[in-house]
Amino acid sequence: MYSRQTMGGGGMGGGLTAPVPRDIWILLGVVFATFTLRHFAGTTWLPAILELSPAVWERGFVWQLVTYAFVGGGRSGLWLVITLLILYMFAGDVRRRLGRKGFWQLLVIAVFVGGVIGALTQLVMNLTTGAGLAPLSILQGERMLVAILIAAFATLAGDAIILLFFVLPIRAGWFLGLELLFAFLAFLSTRDLAGMLGVWGAVGFTWIVLKGGLKGGGMRELWLRTQERWFRFRLRQARRHRGFEVLPGGKDKDDDWLH
Repeated sequence: MYSRQTMGGGGMGGGLTAPVPRDIWILLGVVFATFTLRHFAGTTWLPAILELSPAVWERGFVWQLVTYAFVGGGRSGLWLVITLLILYMFAGDVRRRLGRKGFWQLLVIAVFVGGVIGALTQLVMNLTTGAGLAPLSILQGERMLVAILIAAFATLAGDAIILLFFVLPIRAGWFLGLELLFAFLAFLSTRDLAGMLGVWGAVGFTWIVLKGGLKGGGMRELWLRTQERWFRFRLRQARRHRGFEVLPGGKDKDDDWLH
């Protein structure tokens, strides 16, 4: 349902004519395969354990915080084909700009951020209000992939023109705000607050990372910083648990983020 052209070379060219890398074809194949598995009685269990659900905190199914985005949704086959076409167009462009490693780092971490926000929001709502379990429908499956990849394209090629429904020309940068609006409109009809916040979080994370510069190791630096802070946190916890005493002179200034 999308077509696009670039303005003055400031955007990301290629469209449907540029060759699509093999890993993008694999991504599309995974989404299609998991959608297909939903429709056979003997295989419905596999998509069910991959989707984001209360099993994350109830049974420790932590892999769902990532796998949920790669499970084809339960809508009609026609809708799936349209969504795969959108993924085909945008994923190829983003992949060419970021490179294979940068593309997958961004996609997986953004999916994880959205999943954590959605799961935590739902858990807090269940504990504080006793609300029933929402389906987290807004962020499930290829919907999250589309949201992240369009946000990435809009950030990297904000001056490009996207022909919405092949007719209405819209500046790519506007899609960041439109995605937040669409998620809010979906919330109004589903009351899926956790799903909406998950999408907002993933889109916001994508914008922040790419705006800060993914090129030149920006994503790797973010990942290394996250690992470093996690290790420092675990070390502090271990010291407290075992009764270790840290001398004032040995305190690392980098630990200040914990206070």
